[in-house]
Amino acid sequence: MQHNMTQKKINIAPSALALLPFGLFLCLFIGTGIYFSTQNIEFAFYQLPAPIAVLPAIMLAVLMSKEKLNNAIGQFIEGVSHRDITAMCLIYLLAGAFSAVAKATGGVDATVNLGLAILPSSFILPGLFLISAFIATAMGTSMGTIAAVAPVALGIANTTGIDAALMAGVVLSGAMFGDNLSIISDTTIAATRSQGCHMKDKFRENVKIAVPAALVALVIFFFANEVTQAPVAGEIDWLAVLPYLTILVLAVYGMNVFVVLTIGILFAGIVGMAQTADYSVMAFSQDIYKGFGNMQEIFLLSLLIGGLAELMRQQGGLAFVTDKLSKLILSRADKETDKGSPRASEAGIAALVSMTNLCTANNTVAIIVAGGVAKELATQHDVEPKRSASLLDIFSCVVQGVLPYGAQALLLGSIFELSPLSVVSQSYYCFLLAVSAAFAILRSRKLKTRF
Repeated sequence: MQHNMTQKKINIAPSALALLPFGLFLCLFIGTGIYFSTQNIEFAFYQLPAPIAVLPAIMLAVLMSKEKLNNAIGQFIEGVSHRDITAMCLIYLLAGAFSAVAKATGGVDATVNLGLAILPSSFILPGLFLISAFIATAMGTSMGTIAAVAPVALGIANTTGIDAALMAGVVLSGAMFGDNLSIISDTTIAATRSQGCHMKDKFRENVKIAVPAALVALVIFFFANEVTQAPVAGEIDWLAVLPYLTILVLAVYGMNVFVVLTIGILFAGIVGMAQTADYSVMAFSQDIYKGFGNMQEIFLLSLLIGGLAELMRQQGGLAFVTDKLSKLILSRADKETDKGSPRASEAGIAALVSMTNLCTANNTVAIIVAGGVAKELATQHDVEPKRSASLLDIFSCVVQGVLPYGAQALLLGSIFELSPLSVVSQSYYCFLLAVSAAFAILRSRKLKTRF
């Protein structure tokens, strides 16, 4: 079956025109963002919801199809209902439910207080980086981490005299580190599902690149630390921290992500009911549903982008991109194997997702859009799925962490009352991650002859 699907893709004639619907989506999404930016409206790039911006693109793709209308709509539905898209969306729902329940039961506050209580005065900045990284790894969301940690970090900055922009950069760095590594992050879900690899394998591949960058960032934050006394932490709720530790351990162990998230949700709910008489089963169920609602935008966008991607694939758009990148890669091909250098292929994957992220200002969307083409490149040039998934996630993380119009920078700028540009200028980890990933690609060995 897989062979037939691959053959079908090869037979599709490349067509640059088939990319026009995606161009329309970017024009609508980015154009409205630029317009609202000129009007000094906060979160300008998020005034037009992405799931709405993609609808005209879908209609254009359907109209451009050479198939009958019913067949074109069928192709769209085929993309929406792809098993990887469906699995991705189900995981989004479970991840959102866990985050909502854990927050409602005090897990986020407990974890922050625990970290602050054990931080020595000379380790405030590195410590906040580690706290943000831990929470983001456990929650699987950089935005949720920033929302939880940033107000506390601002208070620490005001108390200790640490530069506010530097403090914001520390929180952003830690949040992006954890989001990139988290087993339950939507970027991890999108990357692993699109490339067809296990989450634990992608995690191990990421660690090799991310940890060296994080260690250097910790050194920088340590020497930038100008604190004479540590702030006073709130009361630590040890029991509320356990759900985070549980899903982190189970996820790293390699347990099925659906099982991990289900256990985390149930554990967090039980902790809440055990500690608070007012937290009933009904309140627990309402928090789960609230978590589902928090994932509405990315849930809908994943479905719609999946359908649009299938239409573009059927019309030759993805074949066009793959063909152009493949020609670039094959320009350095091994003459005997007729295979492109894995190094060049990895660089192509990195460039593809980076450019897409620059246009969409959303790392998950960038991975979803670039995932199909990246898989084609990886398959054709013998790049392991775990490697391509890791590069997709890493370079989308790099770009998202340095975009002044990204949601993370905008949220931190709003909380700290700073320019988003000043926030991303202090995001040292993301810059270091780019260097570490580029070095990892340069070290990739050329494919050896198989004879």
